Amino acid sequence: MPVELIETLNTALPVHLVARDGLEALGLSPSMTAWAAANGFSGEAGRTLAVPGDNGSLAGALFGVGDGEGALAVGMLARALPEGDWHFAAAPAEPELAAIGLVLGGYVFTRYGKKSGKTLRFALPLGVDAGRVRRIADGVFLARDLVNTPTSDMGPDELEKAVRTLAATHEAEVSVIKGDDLLKQNFPMIHAVGRASVGAPRLIDMVWGPEGAPKVTLVGKGVCFDTGGLDIKPSSGMLLMKKDMGGAANVLGLASMIMAAGLKVRLRVLIPAVENSIAGNAFRPGDVLTSRKGITVEIGNTDAEGRLVLADALALADDEEPELLIDMATLTGAARVALGPDLPPFYTGDEALASELAAASMAVEDPLWRMPLWRPYDARLASKIADINNVTTDGFAGSVTAALFLKRFVERTTGWAHFDIFAWNPSDRPYGPAGGEAQGIRALERVISRRYA
Repeated sequence: MPVELIETLNTALPVHLVARDGLEALGLSPSMTAWAAANGFSGEAGRTLAVPGDNGSLAGALFGVGDGEGALAVGMLARALPEGDWHFAAAPAEPELAAIGLVLGGYVFTRYGKKSGKTLRFALPLGVDAGRVRRIADGVFLARDLVNTPTSDMGPDELEKAVRTLAATHEAEVSVIKGDDLLKQNFPMIHAVGRASVGAPRLIDMVWGPEGAPKVTLVGKGVCFDTGGLDIKPSSGMLLMKKDMGGAANVLGLASMIMAAGLKVRLRVLIPAVENSIAGNAFRPGDVLTSRKGITVEIGNTDAEGRLVLADALALADDEEPELLIDMATLTGAARVALGPDLPPFYTGDEALASELAAASMAVEDPLWRMPLWRPYDARLASKIADINNVTTDGFAGSVTAALFLKRFVERTTGWAHFDIFAWNPSDRPYGPAGGEAQGIRALERVISRRYA
């Protein structure tokens, strides 16, 4: 673990958080101020400056927070500070978020030989719950690890094993419907999408918590690789398709946080795990599939497969009418065009839930943006031969119409929200390197923990 939070560190060196042009206000020693001036340090955001002492050893460090960078920005320290013991010279404005940022910033994916690097020990800011920080970080790291793992080691079989490992840690129960049993138990769209792969399609179902507790159900898109099917993607479009199970990875990260905290819920996690491959038995453009709910779906494009597997899983989840139903999916490129990689849209008709999510997003610096379930666009999913098409013909509002497609399969549950996430950092960020990323789950954890503590 590159960053270890310790209750007390008597010999720790200080890190001074410096606002832009704010050195004088801190009352630093003359030698430290002179060193900053000699190195052109003025508190610019993200810059770290180690400060030597009189005998040549370190006296501390300065970290620029600019004009008010978020608390997670201190995650940069995990990579910038020299190895050793450290503490904040003055309490950060958001001490828990700063602690989370430090731990998240130290993440390294080491499965394939990359070295974990230096280890920092950092004194836990006063009043911060170390256990909570650890739970949050563990959930984020689980999501990152799963997304970063290539499909050669993270197909449907391996994703199932990852769920079973998490379940064993928290004494949860797991059941799996696999292969042709999906047809026998009425999950025809999950079967259709995944049947061309050598890794059999399956629906993974994990349950945890007392039966009488409020029901919280998480559904995650588990497309372990997406060729696009017969509507094949170009090679450039497949380069990141190992992350197309990012929805599954994120709901598992969130489930980890919920179970580790012992929240008073009946948690259910549903993951349709498939690989959208090409073979003689692949589903085709123009096919009509009958969903679990009985809605017939004309296939306008086999590369819009995520909504198909989610639809069958959502129909099952909706049967129980949980108090809260969350689905997460790397669903559309349109969401990235609209909001970029950093800001996932979410959709819900539950105004109270929308307000809670918006507030939590701001409070924990986990960006989210509400988008509309714009009913007039629903007609664009019309089919001339089936109840619905899985895509529109004009290409407009792709993330909105995908959400509207999913909404058809959630009829009973009022507390439903859909998250169209990217699950990837295109470049290094202070709180995490380029690669797989958890999005939305820290905000969701805050909402759920406040509802069901």
